Amino acid sequence: MGANVAAATMALLLLITTISSSLQDPRHNQIPLGSALYPTTQPTSWHSPSGLFAFGFFQQQQANNNGGFALGIWLVDGNRSKNTVVWTATSDDPPLTPNAKLELTKQGKLVLHTQESNHLIANTSETAYSASMLDSGNFVLYNQNSTIIWQSFEHPTDTILGGQSLPYEAQLLSGYSSSARKRFILAMQSDGNLVLYPGDTANTPIDAYWASGTFRLPHGLKYHLYLDANDSSLLIKDNTSSTRRVLYSGSSLPGRGRIIYRATLDTDGFFRLYAHHINNANLTTLSGWPQGNNSCLVKGICGYNSFCEFDAKKPHCTCLPGYDYIDPNQHNLGCRRNISQPNCAGKDYLVSMPNLVWATRPYYATARKLQKEECASSCLVDCKCLAALYYYTDGLCIRQEPPLRYARFTVQDDLPSSAFLKVGNKTLNSPMPLPDEPPQKSSTSNKAILRIIVVTSIFTLIFCSTIGISCHLMSKIRVLKYKRLLEIGDLGLNEEVALRRFSYTELKRATNGFKQELGKGSFGAVYKGILYKAGRSRRFIAVKRLEKLVEDGEREFQAEVRAIGKTHHRNLVRLLGFCAEGPKRLLVYEYMSNGSLGKLLFGDERLPDWDERVRIALDIARGILYLHEECEAPIIHCDIKPQNILMDEFWTAKISDFGLAKLLMPDQTRTFTGVRGTRGYLAPEWNKNTPITVKADIYSYGIVLLETVCCRRNLDVNVSEPNEILLSGWAYKCFVAGEVHKLVHWEEVDKNVVENMVKVALWCIQDEPVLRPSMKSVVLMLEGVTDVPVPPSPTSISI
Repeated sequence: MGANVAAATMALLLLITTISSSLQDPRHNQIPLGSALYPTTQPTSWHSPSGLFAFGFFQQQQANNNGGFALGIWLVDGNRSKNTVVWTATSDDPPLTPNAKLELTKQGKLVLHTQESNHLIANTSETAYSASMLDSGNFVLYNQNSTIIWQSFEHPTDTILGGQSLPYEAQLLSGYSSSARKRFILAMQSDGNLVLYPGDTANTPIDAYWASGTFRLPHGLKYHLYLDANDSSLLIKDNTSSTRRVLYSGSSLPGRGRIIYRATLDTDGFFRLYAHHINNANLTTLSGWPQGNNSCLVKGICGYNSFCEFDAKKPHCTCLPGYDYIDPNQHNLGCRRNISQPNCAGKDYLVSMPNLVWATRPYYATARKLQKEECASSCLVDCKCLAALYYYTDGLCIRQEPPLRYARFTVQDDLPSSAFLKVGNKTLNSPMPLPDEPPQKSSTSNKAILRIIVVTSIFTLIFCSTIGISCHLMSKIRVLKYKRLLEIGDLGLNEEVALRRFSYTELKRATNGFKQELGKGSFGAVYKGILYKAGRSRRFIAVKRLEKLVEDGEREFQAEVRAIGKTHHRNLVRLLGFCAEGPKRLLVYEYMSNGSLGKLLFGDERLPDWDERVRIALDIARGILYLHEECEAPIIHCDIKPQNILMDEFWTAKISDFGLAKLLMPDQTRTFTGVRGTRGYLAPEWNKNTPITVKADIYSYGIVLLETVCCRRNLDVNVSEPNEILLSGWAYKCFVAGEVHKLVHWEEVDKNVVENMVKVALWCIQDEPVLRPSMKSVVLMLEGVTDVPVPPSPTSISI
C-alpha cells in the first residue's frame, strides 16, 4: 500500500513538474492545425504564454463603422481603458463583419474567411504545422521541424516592438487600426535615411517633413531601423552591425517590472517611442520625431487649399479665402473653391496674410529683389498664380499655382514674410484692400468722418461731371479715328496685342540663315532664332517654315493667321508674328526651352515624377478646353500628340500647332485617304468618312493621357508581355482586374488617383464620339470636382 502511495506521489510530482516546465516554454500554447477564431463568439483571440499579447479579432477604432472588426495583434492591458494595437492584417479592406472567420487550416495555411472571399494572411511557400503568439508580440508559424517560416515581425504595419526591425526599404503606415489609415509614411530608404512623408505623395524631398540625416552612411549596405528590447535604444544599422547610427539612446527608467518598448507612427504624423510599464500600467513617451509638439510642422496634417494654425494644444485647419471645406465634419480633408475662378485681367482681389508660408514647389521665383507691392501685383496679373509669397529679408518673391499645400503660419524663428492670395470677384461683397487693412476708426470720430464724406461727395460730383463731358468728347474723337483707320486698312495695333509682320530677311538674320533646327514635323521645319530689342535686350523665338500651303491669296492667309493670333491662354504656345512674302510662309512663336512632352516621356533623361505628370495632364486638358469652348471660334486641333505639347522654362505644358490644319494642302500629313493627324492618336471616325468634331481631339487626348500616366508610347513592341504592346488595351485589362498599379509599377502613388486618371482616359477613347465626354467634363474629373463613372470597354483600337 505504501509503495502504491509513493508511486502515485512521484507521478503527481512528475506531472506538476511537467506542467510547470510547459508553462515556462514559450510554445506551450502551440496553436494546432484546424484551430479557428471568430469576431463575436469564443474563441476571439489567441494569447501569448503570459497573456501579455493577443492575436485575433478586435473592434476597429473607426467612426461610423457599424460595429466593424479588424484582425491583428494588441498589447493586453487590463488596467487601461483600451488595448494597444501593434499590428494589423486587414487595413486595406473594409471593416470585417461578425460572420468572418480566421482559420489555421488542416493544409497548413492561415486564412481569413469573409462573406465575399478568402484571404491568405501569411504568404509562405512552406506548409505550417503549428502557430504561436509569443510574449515578444510576434505571431509566428512553424514548420514540421519547429522552425519559424513566417512571423509578423517581418511585416510591420505602423509599429515596431522591442527586438523588432523596420527592414531595408520598408515603411510604416500610420493608422492601420483607425479611420486615419495611411495618412503618413515612415520610410527606411535604401540610402540609409529614415524619412517621414505624407501618405498621398510620391516621397519626393519637397514632401518630406522630417529626416534622420543618415543618408551619408557607407554605400552598398542594407540598413534597417532596430528597437532594442532591453534598453529602448533606437538604431539605424546594417545587417552586420558594422555601421550604426543612434536615433535614441536608451536609458534606465524608474520602477520595477517588465517594460515593453514600442515605436509607432501615430495618426497625427509623429513617430514616437513609448515605454509600457507592465506592473503599474503606466505609459511613458520617451521621444518623438519631429521634435516638439507643433503639429503644423507635419506636412499633410491639413489638406489642399487650407492652412494650419497651432494653438499650443492641437492644430486647426482653416480654408483659404474663397474656399470651403470638402467635408465640414473633417476639416483636415482640405477645401474646394466656392467662388468664381480668378481671371487674367487683373480684376481679382488679393488677400494679404502676414506670416503665412507653404512648402509646395513654386512654379516661379524672381531672380531680383522686389518690393512687396511688386510681388503682389505680379501674381495679380499672372493667370497661373494662385498665391505669392514675399520674404522681407531678401526681397524674394515666389508664385504658386493651385492647389496650395503645406500652408501654415510661421513660428517666431522663421523669416518674416507675407502671403498674397488671389480671390475671384463674383461672389465677394466687397474687395479686401492690398496689402493690409487699415485699423478701424473709433466711434468718437464718426461725426468728423461724416463731414468729410459730405464735402468729398460734393467735389466728387463736380469732378465726375467734368470727366463725363471730357470722356464723351474723347469717345467721339476715337470713333472718328477708328473709322479713318478702317478706311486705310491699318488698325495700328502694337506688338503686345497684335501679330507682328516680319520680313523674310529679318527672320533669316534672326535664325542665322536657318541654321539651328529644333525639329521637323508635318507642318515643316522649326528653327531657333533671336530677336534683339532696344538696349540690346534679346528674346528667343521659334520660327516655323510652312510647306504645301493652301493656294489662297496673301489676304486670306493673313486673315487666318491673325485669327489664330487672337488666341491667348497659358497652355497654348503664343504666336508672335508671321512672314508672307511671295511663296514664303513663316510663323514666329515664343521659344519653348524644355522641348516637347514626347522627349520628356520617351527620352533618355529623367522621367517626370507623378505630381508633375498630373499637372501636365491638366495643363493639356485646359489648353484644349480653351480651343474647343473659349475661343471666339472653336478650333479643332486635329493632331494632339506628345510631340505637339511643348514645355516652357517653368515646365508648363503648352499646346503647339493648333489651328494650322486649315493652312495646309488637303493631302498634307495624310496617313490614308482623307485623314489628318498621326497614327496611334487618330479617332476611329477618321476612317468612316463622317464629319470630324471636337470629339476627335478628345480621343487623341485620351491616348496622350495614358502615355503621360504610364511614361510609354501607346504602341511599344519592345515590352516583355504581348498583351502590353498596345497601351490602351492593356490599361483597360488592368482596370478591370483592379491592377492599375501595374501601369506605374516603378513608383509608389495613390492607387485611387491612378485609377481615376485611367478611367478618364478610357472614356476619352470610346469608339463612339457621343460617348466621349466634353473637354470641360474631362477637366472637372481630373480636378476631382466631379466623380468618374466606370467606363465601358473601348470597342476599337487605334494603331
